[in-house]
Amino acid sequence: MDELAVYLKEVFCIELLSAILSNPRDREKAWKVRIRPVLKKEELVFQFEVFIGKQVFHENLSVEEAVQRACEWLEQFRQMQIDTKSERATVLVSKKGKVTVKRKKVSRSDTGEQNLSHNREKQYLLREGMDIPFLKDLGVMTQDGKIVHSRFDKFRQINRYLEFIDDVLPRLPKDREITILDFGCGKFYLTFAMYYFLHEMRAYEVRMVGLDLKEDVIQHCNVLAEKYGYNHLHFLTGDIAQYEEMTKVDMVVTLHACDTATDYALAKAVSWGADVILSVPCCQHELNGQMENEVLSPVLNYGLLKERMAALVTDGLRAEYLKREGYDTQILEFIDMEHTPKNILIRAVKTGEKAENQRIIDVCEDFLHVKPTIGKLL
Repeated sequence: MDELAVYLKEVFCIELLSAILSNPRDREKAWKVRIRPVLKKEELVFQFEVFIGKQVFHENLSVEEAVQRACEWLEQFRQMQIDTKSERATVLVSKKGKVTVKRKKVSRSDTGEQNLSHNREKQYLLREGMDIPFLKDLGVMTQDGKIVHSRFDKFRQINRYLEFIDDVLPRLPKDREITILDFGCGKFYLTFAMYYFLHEMRAYEVRMVGLDLKEDVIQHCNVLAEKYGYNHLHFLTGDIAQYEEMTKVDMVVTLHACDTATDYALAKAVSWGADVILSVPCCQHELNGQMENEVLSPVLNYGLLKERMAALVTDGLRAEYLKREGYDTQILEFIDMEHTPKNILIRAVKTGEKAENQRIIDVCEDFLHVKPTIGKLL
């Protein structure tokens, strides 16, 4: 860590835009730390935003304290991405504590404008004033780039989604075209947002396919992709369970694929060895018809409670199966509950380190008398 401390002293200055620690070793502790420079009473300090569960904690530190604290946090995280006005660096920490720093020079336009105010407004990845065609067609932006007030929740949801993707970018190759499959793409805005963000803003070579059962939606999306000049974004009509046209995919996304369609998408992703899986499940009905347990009858006797519990058990088991298959898996809040109850996102990053958790899975399934589709498929 001594060499890292020397490097951090170099970049922790007013030139720093942000440093983000992600991929935690223990998800029960902090799952992300964001660092940025702040001018407080004309003194340069570094603000740490520490995300623990649904809470965010802040502290402002001097450069020496910030370097020390960042090194301490890196004992709990596997990576840190650093953006300055002139370079982007990725710090990787191995299981044995070996630190690797990969640095790349970038142009000023890649990093955006710096905001040193102490109490700044939320800085979104997609910002007001940007020329984003699909947001204008969606009615989220006016033609001059202003956010439509009544669509601000949609604007925030799109940005939240892109933040999840931004966090896992170090896990995707940058030296070749990456293949992304979006199962159950439905309404097009998140698919277009992902393509725009990766290709236009982060300069990734991307081949992206959106798959959905609704032919009219698919036709509309292909027309828009051609309109925007997104030559490597295509939409197909098809069933997740029957899709066999690819043998290798880098990232699989499934948003609100209904009931067991999510399981088929997750199983496909695992079979392809996808590096990243992002899944927002929907309508988890399967286990609701299976769950039986006399001890839990005070809960299961009530339809509403049983339905909610079945959804939570479904997604918990999905996460455990992904861990068993060699994925570092988290269950995160997608957007606030006040906007939609379908707010859980399963994020899985392939590590190859398979969890020995089959006994725990078996005990849970036996206790509740359930056999989820994801277990059968894997």
